[in-house]
Amino acid sequence: MSSVATVTDADFESFTQQDGIVLVDFWAPWCGPCKRIGPIVEELAGEMTDVKFGKLNTDENQGTAVAQGVMSIPTLMIYKDGEKVDQVIGAVPKDALEGALKKHA
Repeated sequence: MSSVATVTDADFESFTQQDGIVLVDFWAPWCGPCKRIGPIVEELAGEMTDVKFGKLNTDENQGTAVAQGVMSIPTLMIYKDGEKVDQVIGAVPKDALEGALKKHA
């Protein structure tokens, strides 16, 4: 079972308002770089059990993508205790994404 939750317009707010660190991967099925970073997010979700991971399909959930100011995908937004604290744009290496998460832990 995947430890990466599927996030939608309907539950985005409640997903990101949790205590602790939350990462949301804004992606789309047709996006090549999104396909490259997807397995990295899955891998980190298995390793960083104190972080909550979610994926939001921007094609199916355009309202949230627009409201969050997502201009290009993949965009990975990091929330801490309900507040957006960081974002990473593009298919970055695993250590870069891990570093972005750890600096908010």
